[in-house]
Amino acid sequence: MKKKVFASDFDGTLYFYKADVKLPPENVEKIREYQAAGHLFGLCTGRQVGGLTPFITGFVRPDFYITSSGANIVDGEFRPILKRGVDRATADAIVREMLPKGYRLTLDVEGEICVFAPMDYPGKYYVITGVDDAPPGLIHQVSIHTESLEEAAAVSASINARYGDTVEAFQNVIEIDIAPRGCSKGRGVQALREYMRDALGDFVLYGIGDSINDLPLLEASDVSYTFPYAPEICRERATKVVETIVDALEDSMNDPA
Repeated sequence: MKKKVFASDFDGTLYFYKADVKLPPENVEKIREYQAAGHLFGLCTGRQVGGLTPFITGFVRPDFYITSSGANIVDGEFRPILKRGVDRATADAIVREMLPKGYRLTLDVEGEICVFAPMDYPGKYYVITGVDDAPPGLIHQVSIHTESLEEAAAVSASINARYGDTVEAFQNVIEIDIAPRGCSKGRGVQALREYMRDALGDFVLYGIGDSINDLPLLEASDVSYTFPYAPEICRERATKVVETIVDALEDSMNDPA
């Protein structure tokens, strides 16, 4: 039987930040069961590494992290697999344009969170005034928080039209993740596949996600899952529609591939 590798979106798939129980214990239990059976489980998300660890440490120990829409990929010990950065001049132009409009912006700099105002957050982060005083290193992603689906779609389209030669904006519900051009969750799992091939040989890649920015992940996976509440296009493109990630993990474990 081929080795199995499962790449999961985070928000709205594994973790529900607006719910009373944000990280359901049944999700944690099933991930541990999946890994104990000899399979690999990791995250594929628009979040930064620093936007994950405060919420999963002690519960889930991923075998890999595909973060910032594939711009920063590390293994389970946070050793680099692939790193790409947004050109600092482009990041600066986007920040200077969007910040005065009242949007909440976040930069991923080498996996660390950089924001422009203090926030209620349990992990480490930096408060900066602009790209010039951000920590040194690669800016993997610029993220923008909007107030509606329509606004997020319009801003994403505007950024892609103006800066699309160097970056790509992905709409994630009302969030926008701006990564280096050529990066996506799909490219991220492709890079992971190439990296793991020597160690694992030919393996089956499973992917799950709930939003438009997960389409590249769903399309790049051998078997993909989404949910009844996902956008119609995600339900059309996924291999299977499931109620929860627990169902997807169970289906993957039972797959005879």
